[in-house]
Amino acid sequence: MSFRLHRRSTLPRPCAPAQHPVAIAVFIALSVHGPIALAQTPSASASQSGGPVATSGPVAPGGTAAPAAPADAASEAEPRRMDSVVIYGSVQRDTGFAPTQGITAGKAEMRLLETPRSMSVVTREVMDSRQITNLQQALQTVPGVSPVNFGRRGFDDINIRGFRSTESILIDGLVQSPGMWTRLTSYAYERFEVLKGASSILYGQVQPGGLVNAVSKRPETVRRLDGGVDIGSFNSRTLSADINEPLSANGRTALRITAQTSDGDDATDQVWRKDRWVSPSLSIDFGRDTEVVIFSSYSHSQWIRQQGTTPYGTLLPNPNGTVDRRMFTGDTAFGGYDVEQKTLGYSLEHRFDPALTLRQGVRYEEESGTGNFVALQALQANRRLQNRSATRQYLDYDILATDTSLLYRADTGPVAHQLVVGLDARRGHSRQGSRACTIAPLDLFNPQYGMPATCPANLTAFAPSTLTVAGLYLQDQMKFGAGWTALVGLRRDHSRERLEDRVRNTQSLKTDAATVGSAGLVKEFLPGWSTYVSWSESFLPVSGQDFDGKGFVPETGKQYEWGLKHESADGRLTGSLAVFDLKRRNVTTSDPVNTGFSVQTGEQQSRGVELEVGARLKDGLSLTAGYAYTDARVTRDNNAAILGKPINLQPLHAATLWALYKPTGLPNWTLGLGGRAVSRQRGSLPFALPGYAVVDASVGYAGPAWRVNAGLKNLLDKDYFDGAINANVVSPALGRTWTLSLQLSY
Repeated sequence: MSFRLHRRSTLPRPCAPAQHPVAIAVFIALSVHGPIALAQTPSASASQSGGPVATSGPVAPGGTAAPAAPADAASEAEPRRMDSVVIYGSVQRDTGFAPTQGITAGKAEMRLLETPRSMSVVTREVMDSRQITNLQQALQTVPGVSPVNFGRRGFDDINIRGFRSTESILIDGLVQSPGMWTRLTSYAYERFEVLKGASSILYGQVQPGGLVNAVSKRPETVRRLDGGVDIGSFNSRTLSADINEPLSANGRTALRITAQTSDGDDATDQVWRKDRWVSPSLSIDFGRDTEVVIFSSYSHSQWIRQQGTTPYGTLLPNPNGTVDRRMFTGDTAFGGYDVEQKTLGYSLEHRFDPALTLRQGVRYEEESGTGNFVALQALQANRRLQNRSATRQYLDYDILATDTSLLYRADTGPVAHQLVVGLDARRGHSRQGSRACTIAPLDLFNPQYGMPATCPANLTAFAPSTLTVAGLYLQDQMKFGAGWTALVGLRRDHSRERLEDRVRNTQSLKTDAATVGSAGLVKEFLPGWSTYVSWSESFLPVSGQDFDGKGFVPETGKQYEWGLKHESADGRLTGSLAVFDLKRRNVTTSDPVNTGFSVQTGEQQSRGVELEVGARLKDGLSLTAGYAYTDARVTRDNNAAILGKPINLQPLHAATLWALYKPTGLPNWTLGLGGRAVSRQRGSLPFALPGYAVVDASVGYAGPAWRVNAGLKNLLDKDYFDGAINANVVSPALGRTWTLSLQLSY
């Protein structure tokens, strides 16, 4: 199979001065009032003819074209890709095992070779070849993303460069609900881009380890009908559909509906999950210079939370014997999770002329539901009974997130600029409550279920809050010629949180402000080879007060990074090497004087090296591989027992490889093989998780309009632990699992 990449010509030239005030006025109006009708602006570029124009390669700011890939550069192992309506933050046209560009580092297309930051891209082709079903699986091939696992509890738990990044998962550049009670449906996205390290310049309040940007599927200009059926271990069943229908002659008005339903059990007894998800999107043709996509989604998930198991009798010895790892440590009689999520929004892009473009993304999201789970607590002295707690949770959350920016490409003398200036603003309401209940201990060697739980009549925690955030940002990519590129940015952010604690009958108003910056310099010292150095900052507001009633200041992150990058002339081979030093400051730690309170005296540091390679070779072999050395430690804390120790759940070494081979003499077949190796995970817990290595494999056969794939994960049935919640709970990984998929295309 083969595919073509269609790219709209974006040759920049300076705007006419008279157009600037109009553009700025429209920008301000959109930022404050939302969408307005845009009249078609005559384009000064004769090359634009109402749709994307095929070019030989991506066009860099200042009119310098990136190296063009030859016609046969696409790996034969990769499926055909249709033309797409090109909307900022939605569809990216760089595919395969060796992507060469991304949008997350600059909110605009940037060659990875010219980006002074470490960024990894997981494309749809890689995900399909590995039969990926969730975000955690998709990011297993990304160096620096820790294989942390808190049990199959139903959420996307992500650590990047040693620090938690679960609340820094964006969709098309916009933040999600911080409740994070659901996980992303990976089938909904074209690609995941991971920007590592402190990254607040363009995205505001994010965690210091980095962020994940999920890039959604959007309408295409041609008709398509794709469907899939998947069956697998533990009675798993999935139906998927991806339908695109052009509604105009040129295809620029089109409707796309993507949907998936899945059911399955688990290796742990009594654990199950059901997901229903659908996402329609509509592109509307407002003329050759304006592109609009209206999108929405609905999901409904129900599941029993797999919270892990006891370490006493599994990872650690127990004088009473060995605990069955399939044992469920909760109680289904207490209930499970039932969560609904709805979104509605749009993406808009309007070109005032080839040099000046207005972009806006808006998404409204609602999430509501209930969650009930039973968690293990301390082991009793008899080493047989383990205490438990039970919690009933209630979620009702909404958020309106917006991002409005101007993209300006122009030459000023010898310097070519790609300037992004924008305002992102959001407002959310949280009405989360919970009841802390009591339940009988669990007999690890003779578990009894249907145990009664005692819950208080009133909520034990209920503090509705309203959070308003606004950030003004500016970032400029400057090309000086002779292979030099600089990237500098600045952001000013304000947030206001009003909280009403209805249990303690108190109210509070907390305001935070921060100014952060970033700077990087790249030198392409040989064709296809560049080196870079960069500095970046992040910040994250922290809720709560100290003993004196003083509100906590935001956590901050600061990173220094040096790297080396490569992109072959034909685009078949990419590689990167990054060396980083990342500090997290203002970490809350226990107050040594006032029991039950916290102070912000903690500090953590992560240093490491990451290596990543992507290849699409001419002999039919495609691969992605990575290695990370991450030394993340507690450098300052009031608890002397953990000072200098590694951060929990961060392996010192982690390596990954996935290869897909299409034999020359068997053009319809593909063979996949790969795996990952993780070193021993130490920390402040009373145990360490042993290192492990697992192997995955797949085989596929493609017909004229169909494809069958069979995959095995953990091929050798390795018995290991891939996470721990605390000293009382460890997370056993899945053993050998299989998946059989049938994909149909029309």
